[in-house]
Amino acid sequence: MGDAFGLVYCLAKEEDYEQICTSKDYNGLDYLPAFFHRWLKEPGRIVLLAWMKDRVALESALLVDGGQTVVFQGRRVVSDLRGSGIAGVLHSHVTSYIRSQYPEVCAVRMSRGDHPSERILSKYRLVAKEGLLSGLRTCLSLPLQAIVSVCCEAADLSAFITELRSKTHSSCRGAVTLSQHQAETLILSDHVISNLLPGKTIINDWEPLKPVEANLEVLRRRELTFIADHESEPSALSLGTPPYAVPYRHDALRVNINIFGHNLVSVCAVFLAQLEALQPKVTGFLILQTYLNPAVWEGFRQFCQNNSRVSFLRDYWEDVILESDL
Repeated sequence: MGDAFGLVYCLAKEEDYEQICTSKDYNGLDYLPAFFHRWLKEPGRIVLLAWMKDRVALESALLVDGGQTVVFQGRRVVSDLRGSGIAGVLHSHVTSYIRSQYPEVCAVRMSRGDHPSERILSKYRLVAKEGLLSGLRTCLSLPLQAIVSVCCEAADLSAFITELRSKTHSSCRGAVTLSQHQAETLILSDHVISNLLPGKTIINDWEPLKPVEANLEVLRRRELTFIADHESEPSALSLGTPPYAVPYRHDALRVNINIFGHNLVSVCAVFLAQLEALQPKVTGFLILQTYLNPAVWEGFRQFCQNNSRVSFLRDYWEDVILESDL
């Protein structure tokens, strides 16, 4: 199927991998090379391509919220066509495809790693934290989560953990690794939804979901490690992804930890417990991205200051969630 721009659209196939996944995207931290083949098999997901001769753009959409919402992910355009408008044309095509194939979908959601422009905010609403004005149309709006990125040789992780333990009071080291059932019960609880989740949204590695029963299966597929500071009514709840390869270095592994909570001591405690759970699983070079409430970002970054050869990969940045009606 084609259009006036000369683009030809099709669903992605396994053999399209080499055309799409490069080592240059996102400074070598791109998740798509690790996720592409999994995405093609994931229930409720479409991966669409737009071809211009031998060059390609991609966008994916995942059905969530019981089929009422799609989450847009993975938009990519080959480097020499970026800025040409092809991404917008592809996005319009994907949106039309969803309308025709999934008429029950009534909303779309996406994550961004920057402050949305006025033009974007004219089309989407910010999933605002409590206390923000939901109708705010300004780039001064606060993000849902701020991000601390660190990296190190996996062999240095033990020393980092030991150093962080020395900063943590013994009474605050009782973080609990939750079973899947315990985690799901907490995610659906009024306490967590009202007091911990930003914008009443559960976010795993840039994937924003409503905390509803229908989305628990999506979280199960991610094979997450759930750790909280308490089994009941926690002050901090965390989701840790399994390590996955990224092109940053031949042996680089990326791990993402989303932490929900406003109490810095509790946030640090569950972060430390996530590292302790992670340590036996990693070799090579580790890139760790931790997403947390902006109010605790500065204190958490100070907590991560170390003499253990663990470096900060970049300065303050953020994860903003946008929604619109379809």
